[in-house]
Amino acid sequence: MELFSGLLSALGLSGAAGLNAYIPLLIVGLMNRLGYMDLNGPFDILSNPYFMVLVGLLAALDFVGDKIPGVDHALHVAGSVINTGAGAVLAASQMGVADVPPAVSAVLGLLVAGGVHATRTAVRPVATATTAGLGNPVVSAAEDAGSLTLSVLAVFMPVLAVLGLLGLGVLALSLYSKVKGRRQRI
Repeated sequence: MELFSGLLSALGLSGAAGLNAYIPLLIVGLMNRLGYMDLNGPFDILSNPYFMVLVGLLAALDFVGDKIPGVDHALHVAGSVINTGAGAVLAASQMGVADVPPAVSAVLGLLVAGGVHATRTAVRPVATATTAGLGNPVVSAAEDAGSLTLSVLAVFMPVLAVLGLLGLGVLALSLYSKVKGRRQRI
């Protein structure tokens, strides 16, 4: 059961990192500090107060910058590395406790976070173009809320986190189909 729970938690956290790299890192660090989660080394650095302050500062900068058209694009380009890396670290931190080699779980996390981030990056220009950038703060806030929700669910109810991740995938496919259909008609 620990393996299954670890796998689901790893998937949920890496998916959350695909939306926002900093929120799940902070959640995992905080949960470890509060004793709700037990991270093995070297992943226990996520709960180091200095690391958490640094991630918190980066989160604040990302939170503001992601609401600004143009700046959000630069952050998404950087996020190709940052978000996928965070997803790999978070997945490895969860699967290491379940006797799955961290390298295997890191690759899984990299793929999930990368897929979510790639989808997010593909959707944002559509929101920018269709709303002249006015919709960016709303989309960004929804991404942040989704990352927070997935992160908390991944820690306390991993099954719901994975179901939420699947729901986001279905929503992204639906939006993609609608946009593709409109482009074909033009």
